[in-house]
Amino acid sequence: MDSLTQFTLGAAISAACLGSKMGPRKAVLVGGLVATLPDLDVLIPFETRIDQYVYHRGWSHSFFIHVIATPVIGEVLLRCFKSLKDHRKLVWATVFLCLTTHALLDSMNAYGARIFWPFHPDPVGTGSVFIIDPLFTVPLAIAVVWAVASARWSSGLRNLLVGSLVFSAGYLVWGLAVQNHIHDRGKAIFAAKGLDVKNVKTVVTPFNTLLWRVIGQAEGQYHNLYLSLFDKDEDAVVYTHAFDAALVACVADDPEYQKMIWFSDGFVRTDLVDGRIVASDYRLGLSPTYIFRFAIADYANGASSKISPEPILPAIADAGTEFGWLGTRMSGQPMIRASEQALVDERHVTGAPQGASPQKIGDHCRAR
Repeated sequence: MDSLTQFTLGAAISAACLGSKMGPRKAVLVGGLVATLPDLDVLIPFETRIDQYVYHRGWSHSFFIHVIATPVIGEVLLRCFKSLKDHRKLVWATVFLCLTTHALLDSMNAYGARIFWPFHPDPVGTGSVFIIDPLFTVPLAIAVVWAVASARWSSGLRNLLVGSLVFSAGYLVWGLAVQNHIHDRGKAIFAAKGLDVKNVKTVVTPFNTLLWRVIGQAEGQYHNLYLSLFDKDEDAVVYTHAFDAALVACVADDPEYQKMIWFSDGFVRTDLVDGRIVASDYRLGLSPTYIFRFAIADYANGASSKISPEPILPAIADAGTEFGWLGTRMSGQPMIRASEQALVDERHVTGAPQGASPQKIGDHCRAR
């Protein structure tokens, strides 16, 4: 999740647990800072930009590391704040909650976190909450602001803090329940349309838990299906994006490409853009605008050559149209995504596969 949300969550937990012992303002600051610690792994130098992408939210987000770190951080707090010296167990519990809820929250968006490292090194990511969701963050922020504005602890502040935490926790459970419902609907729609999908992943769209993207992997292609909680399934539109098999062959043995495959559970597409082979994690973002895209090889005259991975920043050509589509689809009204409709129209006009690479490379590829 975004840093503001992580700070706010930790601050609310700390204020609820320690506010009566050290004062609400100090408790807010302590909890917010402790909850921010797992994300300090961004300061670790990585060899490549893809390493930075796949290894972020790694060991610092592991529950097992948090068990080790809790007494260390807890003892520092006990020595810094005399008012806490008789509350060691409560302080340790608060520190542990601030750290683990950070990691748990990160594991509930599609990017995921390696919460069971080193025993299970793969990232865990449900995709049931977007990295920025105002409905989750705002109730916590209101309670935290109230705590900062309060000079003294009160039962009213306690009730507000606990209520905001209960609401936000319930919102996460709601997201998981809706995701499971949409996932089953999506698989049924793929089957009804005769699409043979081998792997289906359901992720929430930006800023809400009403509209979801169901991705179905198939041989040489993947399918996007956007489903609202209020949709009629018979109105469902499937957008099919094809892969260029020869382009994939160019980078299949590249260690950087293999890292992306591992991290994304195989949800990676390749495109040839301006003479460079670009790999994208298509779980994150809305096609064709992906959040994590990397140029990983040059291509010319039927041959590819490895380059140091270079991130390509996403660009939304018409943000107003995209947000308009998002709002319309959240309410359950049918509407075609303009950015993906262009690919549909291209296929109908030219006969090219939908989602084909901007440049085609033929049926073979050799390394240089």
